[in-house]
Amino acid sequence: MTRSDSGESRTVRIAQDPDADELLGRSPLAALVGMLLDQQVPMEWAFTGPLTLARRMGSDDLDARKIAAHDPDAFTGLFTEKPALHRYPGSMAKRVRQLCQYLVTEYDGQAQAVWADAATGAELLERLKALPGFGTQKAQIFLALLGKQFGVRPAGWREAAGEYGEEGSHRSVADITGPDSLAEVRAFKQQAKAAARAAARAAGRSG
Repeated sequence: MTRSDSGESRTVRIAQDPDADELLGRSPLAALVGMLLDQQVPMEWAFTGPLTLARRMGSDDLDARKIAAHDPDAFTGLFTEKPALHRYPGSMAKRVRQLCQYLVTEYDGQAQAVWADAATGAELLERLKALPGFGTQKAQIFLALLGKQFGVRPAGWREAAGEYGEEGSHRSVADITGPDSLAEVRAFKQQAKAAARAAARAAGRSG
């Protein structure tokens, strides 16, 4: 996904595709884009998206400046081209451009600058929450991913990541290191959804 503090590429197995995971391991922007896409689609689909987008842009990497300056309609076309990059390709294309425009404005187009000099986990969480498309939960999951798999560990990072920062958990993409852990995370998510539905039904009956 991103580079570690030393600037070296990391080995990840999030997308379950060697080429997609290789890009995630060396490109901070690819990691951010994958996290942005990770909603209402399978995790593997979301985190394969950055590689598909890069290839459709004629490259083996992503560049925030190029994306930010890309013609909006043409960029949307890259998402809607079959197979679509997301279940909601139009809206996600817009969000990816907004993210890159923000990175250009605030961080000179360098995704890793979001976390490179963050002194504390709380500070990093606030920076991530300020990114377009990143609410509190998504920011906490990405913070946990940075800490657990990419060596980005400012003081208090686990606490700032909340339950996603817990050691040994299987709650999110931050905990995926291969097919087995992917299955565990997926099972956890399904159980959480089932519990939420049950609670909603119980609340409806009591009301």
